[in-house]
Amino acid sequence: QVQLVESGGGLVQAGGSLRLSCAVRTSPSVRTFSAYAMGWFRQAPGKEREFVAAINWAGATKCADSVKGRFTVSRDNAENTVYLQMNSLKPEDTAVYYCAAETSGWITLVPKEYDYWGQGTQVTVSS
Repeated sequence: QVQLVESGGGLVQAGGSLRLSCAVRTSPSVRTFSAYAMGWFRQAPGKEREFVAAINWAGATKCADSVKGRFTVSRDNAENTVYLQMNSLKPEDTAVYYCAAETSGWITLVPKEYDYWGQGTQVTVSS
């Protein structure tokens, strides 16, 4: 009913930038993308999945302290897409990045409260 497809990951040097995209496809029987809150999470090897940033249905955003001032989350409801602009990347940002949809529309930092997940995209930052 809802599919999320991430893109934009890759290998970048420390201090560089990447923009991740998450395209959301919904069937007519479910709420439309514009009503969702969308989150970005990441998971490094041997670590738990952690919250990175999120945007609610009204465009309000929240970022983790570790990425505040460097990462920006945004959405384009006409394109059913959410973005994560990542600047001033650090080696500790290396992880698989996932986007997730929370269909009630409100931001949560808890992964299990999201209803749908993408397959993830690898981001590697070299020092």
